[in-house]
Amino acid sequence: MWSLIEAAGWPIWPLIFASVISLAIIGERLLALRASKVAPKTLLPEVQSWLKQGTLTQETCRRLEQDSPLGEIFSSALCNSAVCKVDASREVMKEAIEETGRAVTHRLERYLTTLGTIASVGPLLGLLGTVIGMVELFGALGPGSHDPVMLARGISVALYNTAMGLIVAIPSMIFYRHFRGKVESLVVEMEQEAIKLVEILQGQRN
Repeated sequence: MWSLIEAAGWPIWPLIFASVISLAIIGERLLALRASKVAPKTLLPEVQSWLKQGTLTQETCRRLEQDSPLGEIFSSALCNSAVCKVDASREVMKEAIEETGRAVTHRLERYLTTLGTIASVGPLLGLLGTVIGMVELFGALGPGSHDPVMLARGISVALYNTAMGLIVAIPSMIFYRHFRGKVESLVVEMEQEAIKLVEILQGQRN
């Protein structure tokens, strides 16, 4: 493996660095975007139970805010309700939820731009390494050098960079698309749960 890296030359190092960053982002987002962590299914029934029992306080709202992204959205709605002695209208409550929702969505999309950039730039870095390798190869051959074995080996070494660029870019693009879709579905789910909570607070849902 080390011999291949040495043969590919210095252009392969940016690709190795990009692959490490890509793997780190993929691992972190796989853990961070779990549905059970972002939008727990049991959260709305739990909040509804607290409301019925009258045990929902400002301290509970603060703990709820730190529980999960969905809990943070719920907390913004509850802080503009009678629970916190605030008689806000439905429109004000929805504005508070939307503002918090934008902040939550921004955090859910963290690092995805970097992952998408790696997916887009990876093949270009590989192509750059290949071009540099080919330039160095033909520059080293000279007018009197016609060894086909040396030429074939030089070309194969230069193509290592292209192969590495694709190896980095393909998984990065797959996971970038996957995470984008995951965030969108989680946001829609949280919006639906927040609407249900508003209807409960406004007495339109039991």
